[in-house]
Amino acid sequence: MSVPAAPSNADAFTSNETPPRRSASRILVATIILLACILLWQFGKPVAAWAFDYPRAWQIPAVRWIGNAMKWLVNEASFGLFTFTEFTRFLAAIVDAPYRVVLSLISTGFLSGQGSSAIQIVPPLSWIAVVAIVGLMGLYAGGRRLAILVAACFLFLAMFGQWKSAMITLASILVAVPIGVAGGLVLGIAAYRWPAFERAIRPVLDLMQTMPVFAYLVPILVLFGFGPVAAIVATLIYAMPPMIRITVLALNGVPAEVRDLGRMVGCTRRQITWRIMVPSAKESLMVGVNQVIMLSLNMVIIASMIGAGGLGFDVLSALRRLDIGAGMEAGFAIVALAIALDRLSQAFASRTAQSHTGAWHLRHAYTIAALAFVAITAIAGLVIPAVQTYPAAYQLSTGDFWSNVVRWININYFDTLEGLKNAVLLNILIPFKRFLLGLPWLGVVALLALAGHVLGGLRLALLVGTLAFLIVATGQWENAMVTVYLCGVSVLFACLIGVPVGIMAAERDRLWGFVRVVIDTLQTLPSFVYLMPAVMLFRVGDFTAMLAVVAYAIAPSIRYTVLGLQRVDPRLVEAARAMGATRRQILTKVKLKLALPEIMLGINQTIMFALSMLVITALVGTRDLGQEVYVALTKADTGRGLVAGLAVAFIAIIADRLISAGAARTKARLGLV
Repeated sequence: MSVPAAPSNADAFTSNETPPRRSASRILVATIILLACILLWQFGKPVAAWAFDYPRAWQIPAVRWIGNAMKWLVNEASFGLFTFTEFTRFLAAIVDAPYRVVLSLISTGFLSGQGSSAIQIVPPLSWIAVVAIVGLMGLYAGGRRLAILVAACFLFLAMFGQWKSAMITLASILVAVPIGVAGGLVLGIAAYRWPAFERAIRPVLDLMQTMPVFAYLVPILVLFGFGPVAAIVATLIYAMPPMIRITVLALNGVPAEVRDLGRMVGCTRRQITWRIMVPSAKESLMVGVNQVIMLSLNMVIIASMIGAGGLGFDVLSALRRLDIGAGMEAGFAIVALAIALDRLSQAFASRTAQSHTGAWHLRHAYTIAALAFVAITAIAGLVIPAVQTYPAAYQLSTGDFWSNVVRWININYFDTLEGLKNAVLLNILIPFKRFLLGLPWLGVVALLALAGHVLGGLRLALLVGTLAFLIVATGQWENAMVTVYLCGVSVLFACLIGVPVGIMAAERDRLWGFVRVVIDTLQTLPSFVYLMPAVMLFRVGDFTAMLAVVAYAIAPSIRYTVLGLQRVDPRLVEAARAMGATRRQILTKVKLKLALPEIMLGINQTIMFALSMLVITALVGTRDLGQEVYVALTKADTGRGLVAGLAVAFIAIIADRLISAGAARTKARLGLV
């Protein structure tokens, strides 16, 4: 029996000393680069002015290139028998056909003629029938409580005078969601089957999710025309990526034994995909469906700017008039619609399949009941108008209440609010803005690349450094620094509020139940709604934008903090308690450390929310990339809008990659991988 040789000194030196050497060299390089950046910032401007102000002669003319490419697509690109514009208009006609059918069914009725001379031949479904149908869907999918909830949400729309606008919005959702789900599912399956295809579309999905919607509204308008179809296309671009990602994730999560069983019984590749893997991943796929629905609802206001109409147009009109009451009512109507669709999709996702036995009328009882409601209310509506359309005399309104609340606050607390605004502006916002604008672009790019190398290696360093340099080289550096300043301050305040609230909620179940309702409501409220009270109380400017961004972006910091703390292994908590640790020590030394990766991901999501909201705040006078995108939209300047939008996307990708790499390193250090 041979005895293993003892490790030599050389082996021990190699195994134990190399990591410290590598770490020490990284620290040395990082220190040298940091010192060089500090010296450049302090003394370099007289010597190397180009490191602070990127020379115009060196700029990449991306605006002109994109503008020329768009003109070529519209005017010259063709496929032989038809032009590219004719192809996009053909696609628009395909999408428009089902939209018109759904809109006629639930909103306008079926018409003869066009425009103001159109005559209604068949009325739309009555409000009672629609409420009954969604109630029956809730009863079928989730039982009596869900039926009452979704029916109450739709009844709210009728009682508060939002029915017609809500049905226009619902028509867009009912067309956009099936297309988004089907397209996302097919592309997700393709990405699962062919890893090269997944690698190819991954950066495209990143851009689709991080580029501001305003940036691609102009090319969509040019290619698809003004109207609901263009709004549906914009909604699909915004809402489809999560479905693709979740499909890939869900199919990868199907156990290998299930796939092997399909091969053993002789299933073809197509049968394995559609009859085995997709049904096995149904629960995860329905999460993607839910995400498509919620993101489509988040788009309703922006889509209203290019002809979608509906509740989004009502909110946008109220914002332009500074009518907070009307805006809040339309916003709450979107929330009610979102809650109903969200709960229904979740219920259908978790519903277990049941065997179909018994007589035909028993197996289709819900369908028969729905058709009966439609027929009875259609006949009764011909005699009793209140059955067809909710009576205006019985409608409620809280618009005056919200307007009076804002007016009362302005009258009684104007000086206090103005003092708070000026204190934050003079002591935090303006100094931080001046600091960022005074930094040399070369030093910032170098530090970002260094952070990428430390956290994720050479590939991450090259990605981060390249994206940061492209922002500089396309002439967007100053606007990008203003965006980073507003986003950074907003995220800081959101985390200072959200993380402590999440810590308290994680320790108290009743408080978490209340907080969850609040943040669910915040996440379903349209982004434009946050601007109205902020503008009414503080007028336009950076402080107003910051408040709106904080209110919109605070939910992820709370939610992920609670998630991280609740996932801590109870055995570790018990072990710490058995060793005599106090409650504060358990929280700070055990729970928060183990929950740090989730908290970092929450900060990541807070940054993403903040960047998406910053483009909206261009309406209240901010001077950043969001303003560039909005100005490009008003001037129909495709190149200017896309370049500014890409700069926002690059900022989001840089933040996402660095924070994700930091979270992964933290998990590895804590042994959570």
